[in-house]
Amino acid sequence: MRHTIMLSLSLAAFWLANSGHNTALMLSLGVISIAVIVYIAHRMDVVDHEAQPLHLTLKIPGYYAWLIKQVFLSNVLVVKHIWLGNKSISPGFATITASQKTEIGKVIYANSITLTPGTVTVNIEDDKFLVHALLQESIEDLQAGEMDRRVSQLENEC
Repeated sequence: MRHTIMLSLSLAAFWLANSGHNTALMLSLGVISIAVIVYIAHRMDVVDHEAQPLHLTLKIPGYYAWLIKQVFLSNVLVVKHIWLGNKSISPGFATITASQKTEIGKVIYANSITLTPGTVTVNIEDDKFLVHALLQESIEDLQAGEMDRRVSQLENEC
């Protein structure tokens, strides 16, 4: 029930922010459309802790700040190696072991790897991620485990 209420409030806030109308007719149409969407989502059984990870709400901004910094640093690194030429690029695959226990934790970790320039999560099997990286240095950073530790910390503090 808590997830249904949060979905309704999120949709209402999104609708109000984007509509720009506050007449009775428009507000009633917004309420009706939100009610229909929540009903359909509830019937499809997609309103749960994975679709709406409410437990991450307070913790995720700190992780996003760290991830944005990593994306920026990776961009600089990739551009530097592109300017240096082909000889400085060392693409390769590696298997990274994830320590996350939940599916959402694994998804956050895999997406974080993919969001970081120069690395892509190619395959996931259980707790093994097959990662392609443009630079060997990126694989070594992932194997050092800082991103894994931060995602696990995000997952465990919830």
